[in-house]
Amino acid sequence: MKPTLYICREMPEEIVAPLRELYEVDMWQSTTVAVPRDVLLEKCATATALWTVISDQIDDEVLQVASKLKIIVNMAVGYNNIDVEAARTRGIIVTNTPDVLTETTADLAFALLMATARDLIGAENALREGRWTSWEPLGFTGVDIYGSTLGIVGMGRIGEAVMRRAKGFGMDVLYHNRSRKHGVEDMYGCTYAELEELLASSDFVLILVPYSAETKGLIGKDELERMKETAILINVARGGIVDENALFDALRTKKIHAAGLDVFETEPVPLDHPLLTLPNITVLPHIGSATVKTRLAMMGLNQKALLAFAKGEEPNHQVT
Repeated sequence: MKPTLYICREMPEEIVAPLRELYEVDMWQSTTVAVPRDVLLEKCATATALWTVISDQIDDEVLQVASKLKIIVNMAVGYNNIDVEAARTRGIIVTNTPDVLTETTADLAFALLMATARDLIGAENALREGRWTSWEPLGFTGVDIYGSTLGIVGMGRIGEAVMRRAKGFGMDVLYHNRSRKHGVEDMYGCTYAELEELLASSDFVLILVPYSAETKGLIGKDELERMKETAILINVARGGIVDENALFDALRTKKIHAAGLDVFETEPVPLDHPLLTLPNITVLPHIGSATVKTRLAMMGLNQKALLAFAKGEEPNHQVT
């Protein structure tokens, strides 16, 4: 008998078709609605392989019922939605999709930085709502990007890609990372800084660290108070790295100038979330990797991992 594969979102048939030759494929029939928890638990009870996206919470409760599960492929570079340690103890392989989304996510990070700096969404809304009545000497004014200082918290592949873009805008770049990268400093002219120094010196602070127990709440009340009142915070990493309550207070009291978020602690973000009431925040629905080319490449990596596993080969990009 073929092993059973459960896919937690409806994927394009051209991606799924090769898997049908090696698996009994069962797939949740929606691209926009998450698989309900009770359905997920039921399907995992019989699945050998599981294909997840970042909003699928694969915790110990799921893994306890998944007695036949051998591999989880996650359509993201991050995998904080999966209890990797619990999977490891059960001998379950976990894979992700690194590399293929680096440049696309860097594009989005810089686009969000620019949109927040110039309040492009606010200006567009004013036009659409008929509030643009005349040219004003200080109307719709924003913050300069060219020649400013960008502080990157987390200098991985995406951080380096953003830095290359920043250099094209004549920005000075500070970075903070677990390990100092002398080669990157020599090549691009960026400067290492401790987190406190970076926060105090940067006009833009960009969060790019992975989510973990160590980075949860990394940017809280104290860190926001160290930032300039003219500074802008951008988070395209994961929700929960920035304390949303502290950020709300900092934005409401103008302790910092503005923020741009592509990620939230709870996703989709509730429409009654206090942050959504503020005018000095630009928000996006977690679209860092959202181009057709990149999403298909991510699916392709997951597909290859599943095909390799079914053939008795080593799956790509194992995180366990």
